[in-house]
Amino acid sequence: MEELLEEIRACTLCAENLPLGPRPVLRASVSSRILIIGQAPGTKVHASGIPWDDQSGKNLRAWMGVEPEEFYNPELFAIIPMGFCYPGKGKSGDLPPRKECAPQWHEKLLSALPHVQLTLLIGQYAQDYYLPQAKALSLTEKVKNFEAYLPNFFPLVHPSPRNQIWQKRNPWFQAELIPKLQTRIQTIIS
Repeated sequence: MEELLEEIRACTLCAENLPLGPRPVLRASVSSRILIIGQAPGTKVHASGIPWDDQSGKNLRAWMGVEPEEFYNPELFAIIPMGFCYPGKGKSGDLPPRKECAPQWHEKLLSALPHVQLTLLIGQYAQDYYLPQAKALSLTEKVKNFEAYLPNFFPLVHPSPRNQIWQKRNPWFQAELIPKLQTRIQTIIS
């Protein structure tokens, strides 16, 4: 696993397309029990090199019901984005994750994670890649019907503060889904 992580961290596959240059951000251990697949690092995460080191990460940890010490323990959680480096700025936020990363690295990473019992698919890009049979469904439909993808996958909306309006429109998310997510996570990591 350490050799694979070093190889990924040295990746320059799409360097010419990255405005801040390559800096793959991920964490994993052969012992990881829960896999978190997000989109791509933002500028703050690019600068720190720590996955989910921003307000979205604080929101995600609150949804999961875990403390930072648990979240950043690779024995418990592997954290792998769809795109490992900051992709740049678009018209309404960051650009989508680079398309080269997942085909190049995900299969190798997944085969090195034999103890993963649950994969959180955060956002549309992760869900479209790992739930191709549900690609025609909206993100809201996939998240609302999360139980259809268990026991392996748990789709979530992105925890960005920009999604506050979505959460207000979908009160079932906090009322019904979050308690089930927290119970499932505690069952696995306890």
